[in-house]
Amino acid sequence: MIEERGQVNAHTHLYSGLAPLGIPAPDPSPQTFVEILERLWWRLDRALDERSLRAAARLYVHDALCAGTTTLVDHHESPNCIEGSLDLLADVCQQLGVRALLCYGATERNRGRPEAEEGLRECRRFLRENDRPLVKGAVGLHASFTVSDDTLREAAEICRETGAVTHVHLAEDLADVEDAQRRGWASPLERLLSFDALPEGSILAHGVCLDRSAVQECARRGLWLVQNPRSNANNGVGHPLHLSATDRVALGTDGFPSVMREEYEFLRNLPLPPGESQEHRRARWEGGQRLVAERFGPRPSHEDYARFDGERCREVVVAGRRVVEDGCLRSEDGEGIVAEAQEAAARLWQRMEQLEERDS
Repeated sequence: MIEERGQVNAHTHLYSGLAPLGIPAPDPSPQTFVEILERLWWRLDRALDERSLRAAARLYVHDALCAGTTTLVDHHESPNCIEGSLDLLADVCQQLGVRALLCYGATERNRGRPEAEEGLRECRRFLRENDRPLVKGAVGLHASFTVSDDTLREAAEICRETGAVTHVHLAEDLADVEDAQRRGWASPLERLLSFDALPEGSILAHGVCLDRSAVQECARRGLWLVQNPRSNANNGVGHPLHLSATDRVALGTDGFPSVMREEYEFLRNLPLPPGESQEHRRARWEGGQRLVAERFGPRPSHEDYARFDGERCREVVVAGRRVVEDGCLRSEDGEGIVAEAQEAAARLWQRMEQLEERDS
């Protein structure tokens, strides 16, 4: 068997864990990135309750660990189930044995400023109260185009109070750039920086529409960019062209299953933009280890590892604890987790369809 350091998924969404179990396709089919969000993912997160969220997280963590992923950097949203949602996710991660960095992605897209206040309140509370050894917190923002200036100021204040970093979607699509420009900023990056909402070490998911100078600015400020190749292709937003301008890039799945070997293979087979090499891409595979070391200290690189027999993950150890043995989760019955998820998914799809009828 081959032993590897534990793999890191530097940007994902545990709440999407039930999606592979038959999420209903929106009708009519979305034509733009924002329509994909509105008709599919934002409808999914609005339909989540505690039961479906727990089932989604348990399935996602189970599958991640069994694929050799030992750390998940999660960006969570459940607009009708905000208070306590980070504790729910943290309990799942701690119990099943995965290392996790959690935040709630504050947004104003459903209920305006009160919704964002509730999301940031959940981040602040979790940062102050969480003491789980495997789990840490961050301040979350959904994206620049769904929050006001007041929300950015509040997020920056929480970062200063707690010493936390921000985790946010940035320039995933031109819609984010155009919104910032309508507000008077050159880019969403400039807007977030102007409110001090991105302390050093903050995590910026996607960066598809960042130009080279913006990526260089991220590097100067010690910010992390996370490339999500399968998601970017699936959403039709293109792929970032200038990530070679920084060495602070990690690899994420943006809610796709946390099989990091598949994510890296997809990245490796994309056409190389000018100035980028396969060495840059290999560094992104390894970048997650550096990101985790910044947030958790250097110990994960020695305490988290996986053993593979060919393509199959046979054993996983996190924080010195064996959590996967012979390809199966040790703490719980994997078949039971899947059965629970299937039952929860059927109810969740019904609620999504009801929302679709109400929205139409």
